[in-house]
Amino acid sequence: MLCPRCSSNQSDDVKFCKYCGANLQAVREVLENREPGKKFDWSDTWVAEMFQSGQAAVSRKLEMERRMGLTPAVKRYNEIKAGVITSSVGIGLAIFLHVFMKGLLGSVSPEAAEILQRIWIAGVIPFFVGLALIINGLVVSKRMVEIQEREMKRANSLEGDVTEQRSLRPADTNEFIPTGFSVTEQTTRHLSGVEQNPKH
Repeated sequence: MLCPRCSSNQSDDVKFCKYCGANLQAVREVLENREPGKKFDWSDTWVAEMFQSGQAAVSRKLEMERRMGLTPAVKRYNEIKAGVITSSVGIGLAIFLHVFMKGLLGSVSPEAAEILQRIWIAGVIPFFVGLALIINGLVVSKRMVEIQEREMKRANSLEGDVTEQRSLRPADTNEFIPTGFSVTEQTTRHLSGVEQNPKH
């Protein structure tokens, strides 16, 4: 048998690889118990994900975000952070363009100078995009976080009710019926018939 870990050749009677210690017995069991003729399932591939319905794709995306820990609170924080960065880039771009174009004004015609003086306005676009992200993060996403927290509290309270209903009540030992005999009673009764020989 060929070891799947280190690719060394091993005899069929050994349970573990002599070189790397891989469990060859487990490998043999898997090979013997696999389903013969199992067909390839396209639904388990990334191609199937591309053709999913809109609702299935959204629910899959939400599940992936949940597994990665991207809660609405984290997304809100990231949105506000992206807004601050984008706004800062917009302000920096406007300042850079204003200073750069001032340096070019002396070497161009008056008509071109009129246009170049206003090029700095291009930096306003990323500034407003960042401002919109900040406002959205502070107002709209805050509402989404509150809704999710309310849903989580409701789900936890429902789980608590279900857990209380399914759980057993504490044991009450007073409910046991007295049996009238002891566990050791039968064994000591046998000893009473045996003659005890004192040791000298």
